[in-house]
Amino acid sequence: MNAAARLGVYAAGLAVVFTGAFAAAGAVVPEETVRAWTQESEGAQHADGGHGQQLAEPTSENSSENLAPGVSMERNGYLLEEISAPESTGQAGELSFTITGPDGAPVTAFETEHEKQAHLIVVRADGTGFRHVHPVMDEAGRWSLPWRWEAAGTYRVYADVVPAGAGENLTLTRTVEVAGAFTPTAPQESTTDEVDGFQVSVEGELSAGSASELTVSVTRDGQPVTTLEPYLGAYGHLVALRAGDLAYLHVHPEGAEPVPGEVSGPDVEFATTAPTPGRYYLYFDFQIDGKVHTAQFALDTTGSTNTATAEHGGH
Repeated sequence: MNAAARLGVYAAGLAVVFTGAFAAAGAVVPEETVRAWTQESEGAQHADGGHGQQLAEPTSENSSENLAPGVSMERNGYLLEEISAPESTGQAGELSFTITGPDGAPVTAFETEHEKQAHLIVVRADGTGFRHVHPVMDEAGRWSLPWRWEAAGTYRVYADVVPAGAGENLTLTRTVEVAGAFTPTAPQESTTDEVDGFQVSVEGELSAGSASELTVSVTRDGQPVTTLEPYLGAYGHLVALRAGDLAYLHVHPEGAEPVPGEVSGPDVEFATTAPTPGRYYLYFDFQIDGKVHTAQFALDTTGSTNTATAEHGGH
């Protein structure tokens, strides 16, 4: 019997002893106290130790309609199966996964959402290493694309899809461990970023529990950039994740859908709702001359709420 199991048995024994002692004394043990003892003993029996802090693997057991999107591997019977990927940095390989339906069989039919049948978001637990890519599915329902990790750490992988017949967008997620030494970072609040010679900024307040409007602007050498090309059905695409659990926010581009061949800029407007107070990581994808660039921000919410519920996430 390992140490955790022995502690579990010991804790359970203490619960019995103390309960008996209270009963012998004529006292009544509150039900919630007994329940707490039981939960603590069960937790000790299931503990197996660990090395350092990392994201807990989302499970189907904690999935429900009330969960924030992007924190569970299952929703409404649709399950993101185990993800296959290179185990360490510098190793060329393939990232692949399958999504099964309520009947347990791989899903092979998906609706197109923002020009793609699947949006794959990959980000490290500390908010770095963001990638937004689009895998290809084979006839058996297996999605894949070439993959190489640039840095070690714990990564969250999101599959954002609309299975045919599901009637809604689903954001399913799992974590992947990448071997190697790494130094985690803590992104500070920032409303500006420079990427590939472009200066990108975000304006607007991110309010907790209420709708927020954010405007992202792109300039170069101090001049407004007016050559933003349509990308995924808009002149820019924004992904927002809540720091801590990396819950996935639903962000809507504002304005009419762009006409193919036309360009715009320097501003792109978005609407979103932050479900809880705190810090959020924002990733803005924009396309110029056929190349996609990604700017990153970190915003803290204004206001507070204890009752806000996250919207269903997706693109």
